Amino acid sequence: MGTETRAPAPLTGVRVLDLTNVLAGPYCGYQLALMGAEVIKVERPGSGDLARQLGADPARNAANMGISFLAQNAQKRSVTLDLKHPQGKALLRRLVAGADVLVENFRPGVMDRLGLGYDVLRLDNPELVYCAISGFGQDGPRKDDPAYDQIVQGVSGVMSITGAPETAPCRVGYPVADTFGGMTAAFAIAAALNARPRGAFLDVSMTEALLSSMGWVVSNYLIGGVAPAPHGNENTTSAPSGTFATADQPINIAANRDSQWESLARHLGLEALLRHPDYATREARKAHRDALRAELERVLTTRAARDWVAELNALGVPAGQVMTVPEALAEQSGLIAEVALAEERLPLAGAPCRVDGRRPVPDAPPPTLGADTERVLAELGVPGAEIAALRAEGVI
Repeated sequence: MGTETRAPAPLTGVRVLDLTNVLAGPYCGYQLALMGAEVIKVERPGSGDLARQLGADPARNAANMGISFLAQNAQKRSVTLDLKHPQGKALLRRLVAGADVLVENFRPGVMDRLGLGYDVLRLDNPELVYCAISGFGQDGPRKDDPAYDQIVQGVSGVMSITGAPETAPCRVGYPVADTFGGMTAAFAIAAALNARPRGAFLDVSMTEALLSSMGWVVSNYLIGGVAPAPHGNENTTSAPSGTFATADQPINIAANRDSQWESLARHLGLEALLRHPDYATREARKAHRDALRAELERVLTTRAARDWVAELNALGVPAGQVMTVPEALAEQSGLIAEVALAEERLPLAGAPCRVDGRRPVPDAPPPTLGADTERVLAELGVPGAEIAALRAEGVI
């Protein structure tokens, strides 16, 4: 038998300097790392990424390895540098000279004030892809405002359309602005790396990333003149399409095609509804969706969710249980990988895609603060005695 030859990961050979904190930037860096990039996380000496102190486990927070940090920093190297110190600035510039990408999520203008903005760093490396992630972009009236996920969810309009009419505005249940911002940045960086000649300044706004993700909502307003509004669990484009009660747990049904609606009605023994004028067309069903839901739930609540889901999917009617996160994870195959961290096996999410049938997963744990500082500086040619002096002065 021959030895299997595996193609290099897509970003093999790309070096990324990750100067980011908390979630949007670190998530971006993690996606690049999973695709094969070498990611060097540059952190503040002593404290590092704020996410190191965040998460549901106080003991891990106290040890500077909070769960919030663990979630998106595997397969990175950690270097500590005081970017306010002249020697720290000089060392970063030396790192930039050998890097392909720099990602930061400071407020706009911070890197310029440090003397480390794009116009300076591209002198050290004209091919540098510099990505700045911020809440509101590098210009505009809000550029100097502090931005956290909660703030961006509100400013972007997402909260105004989340929840039911009686509960909105409502926050999405996870940091969706940070996550979309980070994924947008990773996509933009991957695209910029493909350009020739290489070298770009990427301005990623979390607010714009969220607005872009609301394509149908935005276009319904701009083109169709329909004001965005909260609709709870209802899909406004069709009916019956939403969340329905069963005997034990809710299910989602998306009978978006006429043929699916007809199959659903017949399977539930409600053929008479197919002849009812209130449900004869898509627009009629949308106009009477509340009454239609009540008709369907009279039957759906007689049996368990799992039974209905199996039967409806077999008929070509899309259906699925409304699961908890633990239930959803239990159904996934290969998304979660275990990485050795000290004496434990740490479960972490891999990439949300497969490359040639294989899912990229982390093969190295999240780094302790500054774990790779001396090794990376030695790779730059910094002598051991100088490294010791830098540590003594608090530069690293």
